Amino acid sequence: MRGIRKGVLGVALVATVVMGAGASAGAVGPVPVPAAATEAATAPVPVVGAEADVAHHGHVSLWDGRIGVWLVSENLGPSDLSQATVRLAFSVPMAGGQELPPACLWSSDRVVSCRTGELRVTGGIGELGLDLRTAGRPDELTVDITTAWRDGASDRHPGNDRHRVLVLATGDPYVF
Repeated sequence: MRGIRKGVLGVALVATVVMGAGASAGAVGPVPVPAAATEAATAPVPVVGAEADVAHHGHVSLWDGRIGVWLVSENLGPSDLSQATVRLAFSVPMAGGQELPPACLWSSDRVVSCRTGELRVTGGIGELGLDLRTAGRPDELTVDITTAWRDGASDRHPGNDRHRVLVLATGDPYVF
């Protein structure tokens, strides 16, 4: 995705420079876009080393200053992963002194990072359940769920391992 954005930005910059030069010279009509700029914008993202497609799905609930996160991580392939790390960033601080499952640690008062364990292509999944207290009693919060580390493998489809979930304090599960 970053490569595509850079390519599109390059096309926009080239067009701006060419249009600016043409306008000052009194030129009219459409400005051709160089073929190299178009090719850069549509080129696939290069893959170096192993490739795995990590996906996170589940739901989040908020009620009475408590937040519950139920998450499943899976690898859609094509390579196995010995492990990955999922990062959960909350928009409000969590209450101090809370214990986490053994595979998790606090990165800050708003961020929890957890190992998924081995994620094999043939259906290995990592499951995570968190029951946390917020520092106050918010009416809502957001949770950003991302893969922070995937055992050195690249992921050409990162959209299914990045989620932002708005959670209202209704106790309802908000699915991602």
